[in-house]
Amino acid sequence: MNAPGRTVVAGGGPGGMLLAYLLARAGLPVTLLERHQDFDRDFRGDSLHPWTLELLDRLGLTGRLLELPHLQARRFRFRTPRGTVTTSDYGLLDTPYDYVALMPQARFLDFLAREAAAWPSFELRTGAAVSGLLGSGTAADPVRGVTLRDGEEIPADLVVAADGRFSKLRTLAGRSAESLGASTDLLWFNLPQHEDDPPDADVDLFFGEHHYVGLLGGPGRSGRARWQVGFSLPKGGYPALRAAGVEAVRREVAERVPWLADRVHLLTDLNETTLLSVDISRVPRWHRPGMLLIGDAAHVISPVGGNGILMACQDAVAAANHLVPALRAGAPGDAVLAAVQAEREPAIVTVQEQQVQVERKVARARERGRPVTPPGFLRLLTRVPAIRRRSARRNAYGPVPVHPSPALERALDLSPSPAIIPS
Repeated sequence: MNAPGRTVVAGGGPGGMLLAYLLARAGLPVTLLERHQDFDRDFRGDSLHPWTLELLDRLGLTGRLLELPHLQARRFRFRTPRGTVTTSDYGLLDTPYDYVALMPQARFLDFLAREAAAWPSFELRTGAAVSGLLGSGTAADPVRGVTLRDGEEIPADLVVAADGRFSKLRTLAGRSAESLGASTDLLWFNLPQHEDDPPDADVDLFFGEHHYVGLLGGPGRSGRARWQVGFSLPKGGYPALRAAGVEAVRREVAERVPWLADRVHLLTDLNETTLLSVDISRVPRWHRPGMLLIGDAAHVISPVGGNGILMACQDAVAAANHLVPALRAGAPGDAVLAAVQAEREPAIVTVQEQQVQVERKVARARERGRPVTPPGFLRLLTRVPAIRRRSARRNAYGPVPVHPSPALERALDLSPSPAIIPS
C-alpha cells in the first residue's frame, strides 16, 4: 500500500488555510508556507458568508469562531441620488446564519491556524518565501516540491499555489492570468465608528457622479469598531488624485456619506491609504503535473460584492473532495487536478461575468459624468421580498455551491450533508 501523498500549500489566505486544515484533519501530511511572519496585518476581505459559516459549523468550528468580535450584516444596499435599493436581504434566508459575518481576515486566519495545529499532520511555517519549484511541471518531470528563498528544498507529492493575485508560484509554473476588463481602482482607509452612526449602514455602496464610496463595518484588529472606506477611481487615476491631494477624497466622502463628514479630517494624508488595483482575471489552465492553483492565484475576483473569501473557500472544499482520496494513494494525477478546475470554473466564470458587467456600467456612467443608478425596474423588483431573498441566496452560497463529498465526509468523520441551501 502506497504511503499517503504529502502536500505543500503555498499561501496562508482563506483558501490555502482551509485546504490545509481539511487535508490535515483527513490525516494527510500537509505543510502550509506563509511568506509573512504572521497574519497581523490589514486585509481588504472581511466577509464570511452563510455558506462559509455553515461549512465551519459542520466542522464544529463556528461556535468558537463567533466568540471572536464580529459584526452581523444582514443587507446589501446601493445608495444613489434616486434613493436606496436593498439588493440582498440575508435575514430572509432559512438558515441559522442569516447574515454575513464581518470579521478582520487576520483574526479568521489566526483562528483557522490554531484549529489546524490540533491535527498532528499539519505544519505551518511562517516567514517561508518560495523562490523555485522542484521539477519542471511536465508529465515526464512533474512538480515535486518547492525551494525556499534560503535554499531549503521541501519535497512534496503535490504543490498547491494559494498565494494570491500576485502569485509567485503561478509565475514559476509559467501560468499567467488573462484580464477580463476591470476599469476601477479603489483607495482604502479606515475611519472610526460612532455609537450614533446609522445602525443599518454595515455593507453599503454610495454612488456619485465620478466616484462611489463603499463602506464595510466591523471590528478592527484591535477590536475597536471602525469603517473600512473604499473610494473608487478610474483605473490608473491615482496620480491625478495624488496631485489633487487628500482634501479631494475627504470632500467626496463627506458629500456621498454626510454622517462621516465629522471625521473625514482624521484622514490627514494619502499615505494613510492603500491603493487596490481592482482586477478581474482568470488563468486558462489551473494545473500542471504535480501542481494546482486555487483562489486568487487561479482567478482574481473584484472586491465589489465581497465574494473573494467565499470563492476561495469553495475552491478549497472542491479541491479537498478530489485530493483526499487521491492523496491517500500517493501523488494525484493530472486528471484529478483537472477535475478541480472543471468543478469550480463555471461558478468563477459566472461571478466574473457579473462583475465585468458592473465595471462596464460604472465606466460608462463615469464617462458621461452621471451617477450609477439601478434601472427603475430593478428598484421596483427589489421591493419584493422574494427577489431580495433570491439575490441574497445567490450571494450567500455562490452560483454553484460546493459541499463535502461523501468520501471527504468519511475522512473528516462528519455526518452526511444536510440540505442546507434554502429554497
